[in-house]
Parts: sequence; C-alpha cells; structure tokens
Amino acid sequence: MTPTLFGRWQTRLFLLATAGGSITLLFALGILGPGAGAIYFGILAYVALFGLAWDVFYNRLQQGRWDRDWPAAFQWLAALGEALFLLLVIKMIGLPGVPRWMPVGLFFLHYSCVWLAVFLTSQSLMRILFIRWRFNGGRWI
Repeated sequence: MTPTLFGRWQTRLFLLATAGGSITLLFALGILGPGAGAIYFGILAYVALFGLAWDVFYNRLQQGRWDRDWPAAFQWLAALGEALFLLLVIKMIGLPGVPRWMPVGLFFLHYSCVWLAVFLTSQSLMRILFIRWRFNGGRWI
C-alpha cells in the first residue's frame, strides 16, 4: 500500500485512538507502569499532534522513492526519531500537561509500548479486518 497524506493522517489518528489509547489507559491506571494518569494521555496527544506534521515530511520522502513505498524498517527509524524529538521538546521547552521531570525511562517504555501496539495493529489486524483500507491509500473517508 502507498498511503496518501490524508490516508496517513486518518490511519495515524485511528490507530493512536484505538491501539494507542488502550495501552495508554493501562499505563494511566498503573497496570503497565507507575500510574501518572493524564500525563500519559498528554504524551499520546502530542504524539498524534506532532505526528500529523511528521507525516507531511514522510509523505514528501516517500514520493522521492522509486517505488513510492515506505518499508517497515523506515517505520522503526521514524519511530526512534519521533520519540527523541518529543522527549527533547518535553525536556528542553516543556509541553502543557506533561511535566519536564517525566522520567526518561518511563517515557520510552510508554512510547515503545504504544508504538509497538500501533505498528503490530497496522501490519496485521488492519490488513485483515479492513481490506479496502489498503487499496484506498489508508483513507477511511
């Protein structure tokens, strides 16, 4: 599948709201880590918000590739870049709803679990349950 920019946005928001939201709820309740409530949902919201801007960049890069594809290895590298960027913004500038004292290890644990859930869902369940999603460039609407 070669996603369109609008398809990327729709897929990102859908997967972060469902798979990412489920994992974040487990963190917020203290099941997967020390419960910090709304802080985790703040991080998830910033991942979604900054991700919309990242997708514009990724879409440009993808258009320059000969096959217009975005392999899974690139997704892993993009996830690392997004995580480091968000962590630097939190630590250096600060973001409303996410304290600067957020432990780095806890941030990476939450981010990694959310990203892995989103990645696995996009590579498996999405392709099985929503067959047309792949052929519509990732668009839902």
